[in-house]
Amino acid sequence: MRILVVEDDALLGDAIQAGLQQDGHAVDWVRDGLQADHALATEAYAAVVLDLGLPGLSGLDVLQRLRQRQSTLPVLILTARDTVEDRIQGLDQGADDYLVKPFDMGELFARLRALIRRANGHATPVLCVGEVELDPAGHQVRYRGELVELASREFTVLQALMLNAGRVLSRAQLEDKLYAWGQEVESNTVEVHIHHLRRKLYPGLVETIRGVGYLIPRAKAV
Repeated sequence: MRILVVEDDALLGDAIQAGLQQDGHAVDWVRDGLQADHALATEAYAAVVLDLGLPGLSGLDVLQRLRQRQSTLPVLILTARDTVEDRIQGLDQGADDYLVKPFDMGELFARLRALIRRANGHATPVLCVGEVELDPAGHQVRYRGELVELASREFTVLQALMLNAGRVLSRAQLEDKLYAWGQEVESNTVEVHIHHLRRKLYPGLVETIRGVGYLIPRAKAV
């Protein structure tokens, strides 16, 4: 999934970006509030990790502008401000979660998985469609109980379609989840990944809606 990281500390921002990429995410990283506000207004993300003490525009101002645009994007505040009042202020202004520095990277990943899952209406940690199970935490897919090896981007496409079961996702929407800034979008890459998913799992899992996009019917989702 594509994540926006807003962090002005170079070492920490680099570490978060590298960790999230290793966890299979496409990551855009900006270091000030104005860049964050522009990115959130123009790009599609699954979640944002937002520092509060930012140059240009504070994290709370970025959050306020995001919510004024009626965006429901999951926001995890990551900050050194650790008082109860700080946490209340952040949550009251529209944040979905709050993590105080220093933090464990594994906890950050787990909180992001939970936010993305809940934002798409899923309560359980493992997504199920018929006999296909996808575990975001373990980065594993099983079909009829057997592990199926998927490439990282195949996993991302399948996760996006399962999170949005019953909704058609266009090729452009799927590409947005696969690529961060500066990464070259390969032609027909989504079609190739869909073909591989059908071959590795089963042909009828993903439906093509001609001229619109791809769909896993909600009736198949659990």
